[in-house]
Amino acid sequence: MTTATLTSGAPPRDDAFEQWAEQVRRAAREQDAVILAHNYQDPAIQDVADHVGDSLALSRIAADCDESTIVFAGVHFMAETAKILSPDKRVLIPDANAGCSLADCITADQLREWKAQFPGAVVVSYVNTTAAVKAETDICCTSSNALEVVRSIPAETDVLFCPDQFLGAHVRRTLGRDNVHTWMGECHVHADISPTDLIDQVRANPDAELFVHPECGCTTSALWLAGTGELPADRTHILSTGGMLTAARATTSAKVLVATEVGMLHQLRHVNGLTDFAPVNPRAVCPFMKMTTRDKLLRCIREGHDEVTVDPAIAEKARRAVERMIAIGNPGGGE
Repeated sequence: MTTATLTSGAPPRDDAFEQWAEQVRRAAREQDAVILAHNYQDPAIQDVADHVGDSLALSRIAADCDESTIVFAGVHFMAETAKILSPDKRVLIPDANAGCSLADCITADQLREWKAQFPGAVVVSYVNTTAAVKAETDICCTSSNALEVVRSIPAETDVLFCPDQFLGAHVRRTLGRDNVHTWMGECHVHADISPTDLIDQVRANPDAELFVHPECGCTTSALWLAGTGELPADRTHILSTGGMLTAARATTSAKVLVATEVGMLHQLRHVNGLTDFAPVNPRAVCPFMKMTTRDKLLRCIREGHDEVTVDPAIAEKARRAVERMIAIGNPGGGE
């Protein structure tokens, strides 16, 4: 998690931004609200937020904060997770139609049917899932602790990993477990960061480091390039968004190629204004994340919409899956 404090790596803001930001902050004070923004949000939304980070880290902050209202600038499953961990707080999202192509890849009914095919299997679901899917899950995971979560499951036990096929393949390959069965879902934005994009950028920037999110369709290519020596292994990093921030603070490279949604570049530049962070695919823009606009955020806080609710019975089951993950290891690196 990073706070939304401007640094030398951030762009200057004009008077219109400052006036809007003051309106947002005043409205938040009046409504006893804390503003949370995901790393993939528009830079202006990130800069006005009280906290910026990945969805799980922000949900945990929400659970610990004193404010009675949580305004989650992100997509719907993220606001649901905040409500699951903060059942007594009001949770608002600036646009209830902000969905997620990855979360939509599997429904609770589909997961129940899959479980019926593998009696005794342990279900591991990425946090990028709906509350209803989490309620059918044994243990949740993030991209930073997926390996640790699956390692905690006995080696002879089948694992049903959903919904992201690329993260699931990364876990299966790294652990060498043939009994990790992956759901064929994907984030359409990350899936479109292709091996061709990656190879072209690496060859054009031979001295650059590489940060690759494990949801990307190019993850296997990144590992292959590192294995063949075309990209030195010590400069190839498969990282969650939280892991990217940690690595960005530490890097001394002149240039880093980043394979994830382009909104992440804003936070990387916040924490390190000396390195050139460049997207592997500059068209990797999530339309759902960008549904949160300045006007929608202000109206959300002032008018109290759209409120996110989760059925208490579903929330209780989903909370257990998240808590089991937290008990296994610190999921602070997030998705």
